[in-house]
Amino acid sequence: MTIPKDANQKIEAYLANLRAQLRGFNDLQIAEIVAEIRSHILDKLDIAGDATPSQVDAILAALGTPEVLAGQYITDNVLARAEVSRSPLRIVASLFRWASLSVAGFFVLISSILGYFFGAVFILVAILKPFHPQTAGLWLLHDSTGDSEFSFRMGFGAVPAGRDLLGWWIVPLGLLAGCALVTLTTRFALWCARQYRKSRDLPRS
Repeated sequence: MTIPKDANQKIEAYLANLRAQLRGFNDLQIAEIVAEIRSHILDKLDIAGDATPSQVDAILAALGTPEVLAGQYITDNVLARAEVSRSPLRIVASLFRWASLSVAGFFVLISSILGYFFGAVFILVAILKPFHPQTAGLWLLHDSTGDSEFSFRMGFGAVPAGRDLLGWWIVPLGLLAGCALVTLTTRFALWCARQYRKSRDLPRS
């Protein structure tokens, strides 16, 4: 199909803008992504059988602005690297990127931060219990009004006014619960990331 000059200029301007937005990719990756988008646009024009500027505008509008499309590729790349590393720090960093793009990403980020936080608390309390046997643990605390609350204590400060619920059982149970929470949070975050990447359906060559 022969593409009119003005229509081709619109395509090239879009691709140039996209190329400028693809920060964090190397030159080869950028070239591959731009080639994928160019091929996608040309395929759509072949299907439409019309290469007028208005048809090009419609195809580009369906792709989204170069900034939005580049953001999707960047997020897809970050999440893919997190899947490979499986590092909680990298996962959380990638979720921050996802959270900037969607409400779903924000909720996955908050859920993952809470999961990792409580997992870390369980593990720290279990580790610190031998060093602070009288104060570290899971405590049921009582205040002056008679109200009670559960509290994880790291062992610092005076003996709290309450009861140590688990005693030395906090060591094996805390380690088990903490490791389980970290593992489950990691699997949950990666599963959500995979579903997001599938749902994006980015143009591929």
